[in-house]
Amino acid sequence: MRKPRDFDAELTALEAKARALKTRKVQQLGELVVATGADAFNVEELAGAMIVLAETTDTGKREAWAKRGAAFFQGRTRRPAKADERNAKSAPAQSDSPQSAPSEKGAR
Repeated sequence: MRKPRDFDAELTALEAKARALKTRKVQQLGELVVATGADAFNVEELAGAMIVLAETTDTGKREAWAKRGAAFFQGRTRRPAKADERNAKSAPAQSDSPQSAPSEKGAR
């Protein structure tokens, strides 16, 4: 004879799994905000930007955002390094390069 299923235990396990998944999703969204540098905005600005994103129906914009997001996750686009880190990393490698002058980007 087969053992009867304990539906209450299964439901409890599923609810616990759902809570764990929701917690993980919230944590990952927070990590995304920090990784993109969006944590520099105050809560109202960030919420407003996300509302505009959610309300946008222009598929062209959404596709462009998706491409940019994919590039971010592939490591091609990261939050800019601080000035001290940038100078320490790039100074020896590009000291003779005409592009290494920071004033050229600001002048254009």
